[in-house]
Amino acid sequence: EDLEHWGEVENGGDGWKIEELPGDFGKEFPSEEVHKYFVTSYEWCRKAQVIDLRAEGYWEELMDTTQPKIMVRDWYAGRSDAGCLYELCVKLLSENEDVLAEYKSETVTIPQDNDASWTEISHTFSDYGPGVRFVRFEHGGQDTLFWKGWYGVRITNSSVTVEP
Repeated sequence: EDLEHWGEVENGGDGWKIEELPGDFGKEFPSEEVHKYFVTSYEWCRKAQVIDLRAEGYWEELMDTTQPKIMVRDWYAGRSDAGCLYELCVKLLSENEDVLAEYKSETVTIPQDNDASWTEISHTFSDYGPGVRFVRFEHGGQDTLFWKGWYGVRITNSSVTVEP
């Protein structure tokens, strides 16, 4: 679906690009169902998506009373010939988009001459309190060599799962 559901928050360097796996100096993804990834450039690139939980079928009483666990996952990798940075920030938002809970990863540094393997990062929100109506999922990164083009972090297979 390319960038259809994503909004670009920051589009530094040469911006976001979509490439086919495994890509130059890359590795295949652990799942055969994944064929493409996003790649960042030489300045920070970030993109975000806001998920409306009601539109996805999660009614207010369920979210306020049961407070089902909300699991977020993302996969990232570097190129074996370039170092890069990666960050993930997910916020649970109220009707008015106030932040009710937040997860922010450390800034992950992948060194140059890495093995280009894919790494999963995940976080589960629980006991977050009533009022959650939206999930704002933002991730991004850049390369650390400041090479023109797309040598930054590669990102794919992002997901948000609300447990039944």
